[in-house]
Amino acid sequence: MKIKGKTISRLKNYVRQPHIVISLVFLVILLVIVILPFAKMVEDSFVWQFADLRLSRDAEPGGFTLFHWKRVFDSALTQNILFRPLMNSVSTSLSVSVFAMLIGTFLAWLVSRTDLPFKKIIATMAVLPYVIPSYIHALAWLNLFKNSRIGGAVGVFQYLTGIAPPDWLSYGYFPIVTTLSIHYFPFTFLLVSAALTSLDSRLEESGEILGATRFHILRRITFPLVLPALLSSFILTFSRVLGTFGTPYFLGTPVRFYTLSTQIYSNIINRVPSVGYILAFVLIIISAAIIFINQRMIGKSKSFVTIAGKGFRVTETPLGRLRSPLLYLIILLFIASVILPLVLLVWQTLTLYPNDYSIKHLTLLFWIGEANTAFAEGEAGLLRNPAIIGAAWNSIKLALVSSVLAGFLGIFIGYAVVKGRNTKLAYAVEQMSFLPYLVPGIAFGALYLALFSHRFGPLPALYGTFSLVVLVCVAKNLPFTGRAGITSMLQIGSELEEASETLGARWITRFRKIILPLSIQGAISGFILVFITVMRELSLIILLVTPETRTLTTMTFRYQEQGYTQFSSAISVLIIIIVIFGELISRRFGKKNGI
Repeated sequence: MKIKGKTISRLKNYVRQPHIVISLVFLVILLVIVILPFAKMVEDSFVWQFADLRLSRDAEPGGFTLFHWKRVFDSALTQNILFRPLMNSVSTSLSVSVFAMLIGTFLAWLVSRTDLPFKKIIATMAVLPYVIPSYIHALAWLNLFKNSRIGGAVGVFQYLTGIAPPDWLSYGYFPIVTTLSIHYFPFTFLLVSAALTSLDSRLEESGEILGATRFHILRRITFPLVLPALLSSFILTFSRVLGTFGTPYFLGTPVRFYTLSTQIYSNIINRVPSVGYILAFVLIIISAAIIFINQRMIGKSKSFVTIAGKGFRVTETPLGRLRSPLLYLIILLFIASVILPLVLLVWQTLTLYPNDYSIKHLTLLFWIGEANTAFAEGEAGLLRNPAIIGAAWNSIKLALVSSVLAGFLGIFIGYAVVKGRNTKLAYAVEQMSFLPYLVPGIAFGALYLALFSHRFGPLPALYGTFSLVVLVCVAKNLPFTGRAGITSMLQIGSELEEASETLGARWITRFRKIILPLSIQGAISGFILVFITVMRELSLIILLVTPETRTLTTMTFRYQEQGYTQFSSAISVLIIIIVIFGELISRRFGKKNGI
């Protein structure tokens, strides 16, 4: 009895520790927002739905079935439902990853290891293509290259030259790869430039002394040492492109170039949700496998140590005659990836008719015009349109609420993980909070649609509510805010809290007076990151938004589908302005606080 009493007493003391309580609470929360949606999606894929009555006479709503799995993997439709979208997804993801890596790596080398002029400005500008949402690059491409053969309207190129661009240039594989490569090369630039900056030049100079050519040094010394950064950028880009929805939808759907993400959307919208869930499951498996392979490759590779205790030196490589041509090439890259898309979108917003880009017909109707039944079915301009203003308010409210909630949850995750360091409980919390990162946005939205479209046990049916959109945005961004919270907590010495505990301060007081003020500065960077991410989010919420909860991004999608390109372009410009403004605030705050 004494042994049992001691065990119970130890268990009570263990559970009473604040970080243990927080860890256990978060395990339950993460179970609900991460694991349960996945389990519910798998369950629904084995159950007849009411909509299946039109697909099979054997359908019994609520009953068990393998019909949907057979439909996806073993039927006459398998080629169109699975294999072709899968090959399109993999081919575009591989191509984008390779091209983005080549562009980003070359630019990183120029900025980090050469005497290229204006390197600080170039390093700042190199991030801007990623700040602009990828689907906005796609809309700009359409404004430039769309042809009269598909959809009837013409783009700027055909209007100015009278030559209709071929379909392969306007839609499908080529424009998807091009626009996404432009959007994602900053990933590689940031990772590889950081690695190159820490690379000791004496390693390369030793190669020169032994008579190696510059190309041989790059191939055999420089790039092998930054292999982890290259692999990480490749995998990061591949996994992101795999789940991208907006760009493949706008550029691929007109020519029936479907990817897994657009096929998931199509099946769910067409009331075949179980097939969409199975495709989402396939997408999750591929994404998780790619990230696992990346970790295994880096873990088994040779040493990549480039900074040791013998000093460190960086020597710039002279570019010689190539200095000016390479600078002009970089300027051209930034014009194509940042300035030109913005100019094309603004120009589109000022056109009175979709096919007429002449100066005499430019107008502010779609910005400040009153309702006119002769245009856009009588919808008022963007700044007078109640629906768009409401969507703007929803976007800002969603971004603010999600960033604050995700930010504070990240602080608690950081506290639980750091205080319980080296324990299985802390490890479980850290790993579970990272799980949403493995799931592509469109698939994560499908998980939440499966769980919250109907009542599930004690969980209410949240579909159609603003709370569901907030919940999915918070859950999806926990990997970022959780990591920010852990980083902040690692910088706070435990003796500060221990001293206040010795003086009798309760945990709530210690957290409010010591932990929160000291960690909030670092966590704010996570707040801002989530705000910017949610403001531009489309893939994650496209399946969950209703007319009452629509945002600027989903309004862009709606107007583009309806052919009102002036409105979709105007909203895109507004999104770019808000996102860039948020990015500038983030950078200013980061410099001020040394982040």
